[in-house]
Amino acid sequence: MKLSKKISFFFLTLFLFIGIATVANPSVEAATIDNYHQNNVNLDVKAAIAIDGKNGQVLYAKNANQALPVASMSKLITIYLTLQAIKDKKITWNQKVTPTKQIVKVSKNPDYSGVELNLGHTYTIRQLYQSTLIQSANGSAMLLGEAIAGSQVKFVNQMRSLLKKWGIKDAKIYTPDGLPNYTQGADAYPGASKNAENTLSASDMAIVVDKLLTDFPEVTETTKLSHLDFNDHGKVTKMTSWNWMLKGLSQYDAAFPLDGLKTGTTDAAGACFAGTMVKNGRRIITIVMGASHKDGTDPSRFVQTKKLLQYVFSNYQLYILKKNQTISGAKTVAVPEGKERTANLVLQKDTGIWLSKNEKVVGVANPKSISAPQVAGKRVGSIALKAIPSIKDADGVQLPATVKTNVEKANFFVRIWRKIFG
Repeated sequence: MKLSKKISFFFLTLFLFIGIATVANPSVEAATIDNYHQNNVNLDVKAAIAIDGKNGQVLYAKNANQALPVASMSKLITIYLTLQAIKDKKITWNQKVTPTKQIVKVSKNPDYSGVELNLGHTYTIRQLYQSTLIQSANGSAMLLGEAIAGSQVKFVNQMRSLLKKWGIKDAKIYTPDGLPNYTQGADAYPGASKNAENTLSASDMAIVVDKLLTDFPEVTETTKLSHLDFNDHGKVTKMTSWNWMLKGLSQYDAAFPLDGLKTGTTDAAGACFAGTMVKNGRRIITIVMGASHKDGTDPSRFVQTKKLLQYVFSNYQLYILKKNQTISGAKTVAVPEGKERTANLVLQKDTGIWLSKNEKVVGVANPKSISAPQVAGKRVGSIALKAIPSIKDADGVQLPATVKTNVEKANFFVRIWRKIFG
């Protein structure tokens, strides 16, 4: 056989074996988020989700992938961009800004939540930030957008870009405050209907909250405040948080010591609430959307949040999986170029996971094969718990993994032989 034909035969054989190897490794389907354990608790809301912010583990979900109006929970995106702009030195806490006529009009509308802003008056970024979070001040949120981007429309475009960067593709954003588009007057988003409202799913809203708390954990220093004064050139407005689950307010419960985060209400959205608290050193995030809102005294969103938290803490226990522990289903990982064809896979570090009664931890190696050489203790990938969904990864909760002992690389001839003959 001529040399050229031998080479062709070599590569044909190689591709054939690679193809067979690929087909022989079917993927394991991951659990979906949308209605995870929905039937385990009856929540009177349109959509809800509860997650662990550390690893994104979904503890409960109801219609969590359904896009719905989010009302003033939108302001959390505005707050993220505000804190990012401060971090990037584009604005400062003590910088003073002046509202437009439209912003003043919105701030003085008795049908909307907020504190009144006045023409010709200046307000610091800190004041606007605090009133946006505590009093859910719509005018303040609008003015933050103006200060950061120069116009409402440009700021809304920044909000949209941020969500896309986070992998949230189906959100519809029109205003920085969550009110319907028509309320923004001349600042309304062009090309959108007057009644257009910001819409996200509960799982997407959980991502927004998680990003905010991860990148700017200091936000809870403000969201945990039940009351704060807003001083407008000597006129003091007593602000009270719309989060009635805070200490000192009507829905406070010592079993659920929330330190945030944000409510939202419109006719289309109903009553919404993004809540958060720390339990066993882990930050729990809950989202409820479309709860009852008969009037301004209706506590339904907080009642449903308590019911959701009660379910989570009654049915789950936090387990700490130990460093160097093996996980069923993922005890080994393929090493095609290794001196040994497989390596023992273990947890790289202590890792917490919430488990219900009699629930077992079963994983798969992610990726299914690793390169050689590898050093024990260095992360080589993850063990994916596909039966336990996560908002951070479509393949489920990811546990950092390493090899139990050092992995050596096979010599050149052995690697070639394996590629040809398997």
